[in-house]
Amino acid sequence: MFTFRTPKFAALLVIVLVVMLATYAFAASNTVPATYAGEGASVTSGYTVTDVVYTLNATNPSNIDSVTFTLNAPATTVKARLVTTGSYYACSNTSGTTWNCSTTSPQVTVAAANELRIIASN
Repeated sequence: MFTFRTPKFAALLVIVLVVMLATYAFAASNTVPATYAGEGASVTSGYTVTDVVYTLNATNPSNIDSVTFTLNAPATTVKARLVTTGSYYACSNTSGTTWNCSTTSPQVTVAAANELRIIASN
């Protein structure tokens, strides 16, 4: 059996045991609230754009004042861009799936227009 040779060793052993018990008691008292983590996926499908109409400025027909188009499904937010490096314009729903985008600020010109990019989400 193990015998203590010196009182200093016995005191050191008692101190180590007290520290270990205090550490265990502290660790055992921690609580962690319940949390959630998860992952999911759904199908993402693009819109089909039809019935595109460009409205030219009545005074200066080299300016495009707006573009109107129809989407194949409902959307809540729609933006359009007519120049590759240009601004996106906010569009407003005129009825059902038909949208109109004012392109006057900044003004789009016929010469600069090189694409019709539509971003839509529901």
